Amino acid sequence: MMDAPDPRHDDALLAAYAAGDGDAAAPLASRHAPRVLAVATRMLGDRFEAEDVTQEALLRLWKIAPDWQPGRARVSTWLYRVAANLCTDRLRQRARLSPLSDAVDPPDPTPSALARIEGQQRHAALEAALMDLPERQRLAVILRHIEELPNPQIAEAMEISVEAVESLTARGRAALARAMAPRKEALGYD
Repeated sequence: MMDAPDPRHDDALLAAYAAGDGDAAAPLASRHAPRVLAVATRMLGDRFEAEDVTQEALLRLWKIAPDWQPGRARVSTWLYRVAANLCTDRLRQRARLSPLSDAVDPPDPTPSALARIEGQQRHAALEAALMDLPERQRLAVILRHIEELPNPQIAEAMEISVEAVESLTARGRAALARAMAPRKEALGYD
């Protein structure tokens, strides 16, 4: 059976690391990492997660090295406590998460690539058909059906009567329907 590491030696190595001796970290890590890893593996039941926990515990040790107070706690005890807390956090997180097999993916609110392409094609076809309308019909249709302005506001903007707006938009819609009819199926309209 192995002799227990001398805590004074661990304190000295940690103090040397804190003073800038990077080589002091290796003996501490090689001495304590296997035991911390074993504890974390048993707690988590997952070697990869346990390796993450071990690395995180050692990183935290290196971070607190300048503030380490020799004799207050053993490095090994401190590492086990930190590793245990990290494991507990992971286990709690697991408990909050449902297994992937039970989880239902939420619907993706973004349109599919096909829907985006179809939408772009529809938009381009509508733009082309709009450009073929007489200017006043085009303006009336754009203001009414794209900008969604009410007829009285369109009449005021175009300096015409509401009845004239209704006539222009009706003729414009009819012309757009005729222009789009041959491409209806290709553009995905039912």
